[in-house]
Amino acid sequence: MTLRRIAVAGATGLVGRCLVQQLCAEPGVAEVHGLARRPLDWTHPKLQMHRVDFAALPALPAVDEVYLALGTTIKIAGSQPAFRAVDFDANLAVARAAQAAGARRAGLVSAMGANAKSGVFYSRIKGELEDALAALGFDALVIARPSMLRGDRAVLGQPVRAGELRWARLDALLRPLIPASYRAIDAADVAAALRRHVPMAQGRVLLPSGAMQGANTSGA
Repeated sequence: MTLRRIAVAGATGLVGRCLVQQLCAEPGVAEVHGLARRPLDWTHPKLQMHRVDFAALPALPAVDEVYLALGTTIKIAGSQPAFRAVDFDANLAVARAAQAAGARRAGLVSAMGANAKSGVFYSRIKGELEDALAALGFDALVIARPSMLRGDRAVLGQPVRAGELRWARLDALLRPLIPASYRAIDAADVAAALRRHVPMAQGRVLLPSGAMQGANTSGA
């Protein structure tokens, strides 16, 4: 069996950290290269962390797969151009660099409602990124479209997102009544769904939020 080498962009984020931990636990994975602006407070023999400037990426080590988990909000970024620089430009730059380093498969953390023709700026940028990645010609592009993410951002040193908190409270009260694709979803479930689909997918595959609920059975 050929052991896989993997790059994870946004390795210190909510989904990215889960991806790094889950991938390091896989017997079929030889190396995980975490790309982030700051260190990750977690170590593993398979993990190599790379502190990078996503606006000026160096050449990446040889990899077989890339997972794109970079993301912010307009409020945190400070402006629409700053948001686009992270959610579109940085993710696309990593995808291109990974492809140049040999990656033929990619996984993306997008968002529910992503559509390049949307009148909502956030959703439009997410959709434009999906289309730009599809145009790169990966053998497989698996796109996760989660609803509101559930996880402890404060523990990661990230700003708490008010929208996620509000939805989490509503979800806790009304979860049985909320359609599966609109329920809040654990970041670990999103990571697990991508991790399982990317190695075997062909072409462009969309994972709606409802299809990812409960994907993480490892407890990681």
